[in-house]
Amino acid sequence: MKLSPHFSLEELTKSQTALRMGIDNTTTERETQALRYVCYKVLEPVREHFAIPFSPSSGFRSKELNDAIGGAVGSQHCLGEAADIEIPGVDNETLARWIVKNLTFDQLILEYYIQGDPSSGWVHVSWVEEARVDNRGDVLTFDGITYEPGLYGGVE
Repeated sequence: MKLSPHFSLEELTKSQTALRMGIDNTTTERETQALRYVCYKVLEPVREHFAIPFSPSSGFRSKELNDAIGGAVGSQHCLGEAADIEIPGVDNETLARWIVKNLTFDQLILEYYIQGDPSSGWVHVSWVEEARVDNRGDVLTFDGITYEPGLYGGVE
């Protein structure tokens, strides 16, 4: 099922861990709708700007899958509101900075990025459509141990 012109439900729910462990990673209609918003509000604008095909490394995660991989308790992935992305040939810090400057989002985390190693880590980005919270525009860097506000070089 296509969620947007360049992204499908299948790629946003795909998980090797779920396949290996027999974990059901099926979305509800509410989670599918949330993924559509992530696609249209974040992934499609990123794809259009960089003009490079990419597939998120992680999208929706059922609670069971999230627990199995050691994901954060309360992860927006479990609500269908987040995706982890990298774009081939684009420095992940460059990607993160473009999103911060050009898009509305709830949370962006530059995760496991090592300065000087452009392909290290990934960008976690989320979008919330429901009225339960406003999109905060929260920007963080996570090195595997500590969350720091902003991106390297200061808060955006």
